[in-house]
Amino acid sequence: MFFLSAVTRHRTPWITGQVTLPAFDEDVWELYDGTKDWTQAHDASKQFPDKLRELQRLWLIEATKYNVIPLDDRFCRTCQPRPRRPAAMIKGNSQLLFAGMGRLSENSVISIKNKSFSITAEIVVPKGVAEGVIIHQGGYFGGWSFYAKSGKAKFAYNLFAIEITHVGAERAIPTGKHQVRMEFAYDGADWARAAPSRCSMTGRRSGRAAWNARSRFAFSADETADVGRDTGTPAPADYDLKSSIFTGTINWVQIDTGKDDHGNLISPKTGCS
Repeated sequence: MFFLSAVTRHRTPWITGQVTLPAFDEDVWELYDGTKDWTQAHDASKQFPDKLRELQRLWLIEATKYNVIPLDDRFCRTCQPRPRRPAAMIKGNSQLLFAGMGRLSENSVISIKNKSFSITAEIVVPKGVAEGVIIHQGGYFGGWSFYAKSGKAKFAYNLFAIEITHVGAERAIPTGKHQVRMEFAYDGADWARAAPSRCSMTGRRSGRAAWNARSRFAFSADETADVGRDTGTPAPADYDLKSSIFTGTINWVQIDTGKDDHGNLISPKTGCS
């Protein structure tokens, strides 16, 4: 008795960057006998070519029946058909958030993808050192986090758990009220191209780093954004759920997109503009 399955792999989903895909008619199909080879280690397409053609035809009939045709290999581009514009729920180029806001879906936070942006927060550091998340979005399988570690402002960008880029301030944040900022300069040449970034504290520029690649369209399907803590999986590996709680006070966090020299302290905007 046979339990045959015909399969093909049009693309490897976790490979990022510029990928030239073949035409669907050029995909190589394989055939497996699930009763003897459930791991699909042995391709039987050459042994049973007629059965492979029969299953291919059956797949085409069912795909047409249930409106799968035409096939679309634009991958996640269709998730955000206007990637250079803000998400539909947020208008303008600025968003002001406050401590306690949490579990914010990706489309309810202004999009920082494929553009220059800055994240500025006014915080109050108690005696000792600041620790914990100021604001984050996404998680272990894709996202970013702006946080304090050992008293220093730090930013981590997680590219689908493949690569994590860190940029951090060189000096600790002193006790008292301060503004901390993360800036990213988008060169506009390619959605996933490397670009410089930097962290600053109270208007003084500090750490710098370059990102090798960036997410084009989405960070996560199920992770959210939080201010003052991380309620999901962490984007970086240097804090956990408990240690993500910010030890100081967050007065506000503002995300700005677009070109700006960010040379001075800012006054928070009263909403989106």
